[in-house]
Amino acid sequence: MAGPPEGRVRVLALRWVHLLQGGALLMPFFLLVNVGIGVVRPGSARLLNGALGPQFLAFGLCLPLVAAAGLLPVVRVLESAAARTLCGPPGGALAQGPADSWAARRRCAAWFTLHVSLGGLLSGASLAVPPMALVLLAHPLVPALRSERWAWPWAHAGSALWTAPVAGAALLAALAAAVHGAGALLARCAPPLLGPTPADRLAAAERRAADLAARNRLARDLHDSVGHALSAVALQATAARRVLDSDPQFVRTALAAIEETGRSAVAELDGVLGVLRAGESGPAPGPGLAAGLESLVARSRATGTRIDLRVDASLGPLAGLDAQVSAESFRVVQEGLSNALRHAPGATVSVRLERQRAPEGEMLAVTVQNAARTVPEPRPAGGRGLAGISERAALLGGTAWAEDAGGVWRLAARLPLVPAAAAGHRRKVGPGNTTERESAP
Repeated sequence: MAGPPEGRVRVLALRWVHLLQGGALLMPFFLLVNVGIGVVRPGSARLLNGALGPQFLAFGLCLPLVAAAGLLPVVRVLESAAARTLCGPPGGALAQGPADSWAARRRCAAWFTLHVSLGGLLSGASLAVPPMALVLLAHPLVPALRSERWAWPWAHAGSALWTAPVAGAALLAALAAAVHGAGALLARCAPPLLGPTPADRLAAAERRAADLAARNRLARDLHDSVGHALSAVALQATAARRVLDSDPQFVRTALAAIEETGRSAVAELDGVLGVLRAGESGPAPGPGLAAGLESLVARSRATGTRIDLRVDASLGPLAGLDAQVSAESFRVVQEGLSNALRHAPGATVSVRLERQRAPEGEMLAVTVQNAARTVPEPRPAGGRGLAGISERAALLGGTAWAEDAGGVWRLAARLPLVPAAAAGHRRKVGPGNTTERESAP
């Protein structure tokens, strides 16, 4: 036990309490064995109450029962919490959940048996040794003790006055050393016996991956919504300032667009913050094509940018699209318009949505292109929009890319009209299920 003396004393005290806890856990099993022996052999009850040999025999008979109890899944939860608090195992976190496999249960049973057996022995020593040591320490100072006739090996040599205190101090030191050794042994054995199994580590890794994925989704939503809103507001305000005296009507339109853009961004920000407060892992609520496309294009046009929007009639009503596909397609259009407003102000922007057939199924093709006056380049402190679009498309089983094709900057995405997860569900359910939803609107 490294550290200052007060730290070592505290660790020793906590481990002593941990061992006493093990002794307390032993008592029900010990009493059960005593009762069982008394039932089988009634005459042995008096012997068990007095002699040490039968007591140790009863102690040994308890251990199989202790090991069997250690196989219960909930024991690992209780023992891990106690060891983490009192034992202070070095390195490696202990498992927190119940034992979910027989390998983990067997390891927990071994730990429980070790904890309870060491705790039982040292609890008995903790009850017997301190009173004995105090008597030996007080022997030279108490006349009544000196007048008693003690069966000590050194009493006949006439040296009890100085040997008794030494023996008492030695007993206390031996008890402290035994507690230190047993506590260190338990601390060393806790990680391998109570540590997480491969299944526990896999579950923890999956939870961390889910948390990271949720953070990435929220970061993408914040970038797409707030980033686009700020770019649009800045350009709308700039355009309004330039024609403030010559075109009051355009200024009013721009101010109305700024107001609507701000409200929309605040609503989306509230949605993302709501997901963060609730601790959920799902995507933040956001607009889709049916609810937000026309408004998005109108706000972008308020900057003075000419936008040509074409939605292929074969798609049918946008409200009939899958909600997830519609939301991610909206983000693709939003990112494309943001890039055009920032990097190619004044250029005509073309937005196309159409249905395409592919070997993997029906696809929604989204294309946003404009004259590439300034090609967007990734930035060290940002520039996550295009990467976020690729991540969004990949999660749905689609693809997205950006390119400079002969002076035309193009952002394109191909998204399955039925997301990959839903398609897998359709294959699992099978074509015979008549309640199954159609794959495309």
